[in-house]
Amino acid sequence: MRVLITGGAGFIGSHLAEACLEKGDEVYIIDDLSTGSLANIEPLRNSKRFKNRLFVHIDTILNHDLMEELTGICDIVFHLAAAVGVRYILDNPLKSIKINVQGTEEILEICTKFKKRVLIASSSEVYGKHLHAPLVETDNIIYGPSSKFRWSYAASKLMDEFTALAYYRTKGLQVVITRLFNTVGPRQTGAYGMVIPRFVTQALKNKPLTIYGDGTQSRTFTFVKDVVSALMGLMECEEAAGEVFNVGGTQEITILELAKKIIKAADSSSGYQLIPYEQAFARDFEDMQRRVPSIEKIRKAIGFEPQVNLDEILQQVIDYQKSIINRQLTINN
Repeated sequence: MRVLITGGAGFIGSHLAEACLEKGDEVYIIDDLSTGSLANIEPLRNSKRFKNRLFVHIDTILNHDLMEELTGICDIVFHLAAAVGVRYILDNPLKSIKINVQGTEEILEICTKFKKRVLIASSSEVYGKHLHAPLVETDNIIYGPSSKFRWSYAASKLMDEFTALAYYRTKGLQVVITRLFNTVGPRQTGAYGMVIPRFVTQALKNKPLTIYGDGTQSRTFTFVKDVVSALMGLMECEEAAGEVFNVGGTQEITILELAKKIIKAADSSSGYQLIPYEQAFARDFEDMQRRVPSIEKIRKAIGFEPQVNLDEILQQVIDYQKSIINRQLTINN
């Protein structure tokens, strides 16, 4: 099978590309490297096993002619390309909205033209400021004011969902929507506000872990390979077309508890520091106090269950970040 992955040089996209290659597929990647990195896919490009089955295009999904060419070649499309990370969204609000909304509509239109099944990666952010748990796919949406650009990402991803469902209902496009909850693992960077790689890097350097807010906000975390398994399973599930699915973990933890757990797991002498949101993000920021998914729907659809628990996730990230730090030390010496 020929698979197109937009955002394929990103954290999740590179793991998905690897899994598809392992399965024997031909994989076509398009990525503008705004948040992705060639380093994520370099081992795949250099692998003799995957020779002549991986094709990489460094370009924007807004390149209509290229997207038509790639979509026409491929059998299915995983649309993961998006502006991601709270800090990136706040620093690049206009670009983020354009990529997330215009880019997704472009993908949907082209997939409709070629009658190609497509999976749209949405986000748990679409739920907004709910305090209850677990969050169910049919829950109402609660956002802050438009003056808070933090919500522009959530609104843009919700617009993607509306547009995708409209294509399904009016044009029969076979589209699956996934709401991803805090995916974590090797290759993820803390540069755009991702909390676990940021905490782990600080802990390994014995620096204070910087906690934004009071640390009582809670999250669940999902190992990236579990997420990839879910995406591939949903793409193969005929009944998933026209539906929205949460993809996430089930172990809820506060950010303060997470920091303490990482310090212990990394055998670090770090402490932690509470930083008010207005100092960390300057303006336009509000946080989601609680983000815990119900996974009943995806469990019934494809039998999805997270296989890697939080302690194992943290160890994987710690080992990966240690290898990055050691590599940098070797280069500098």
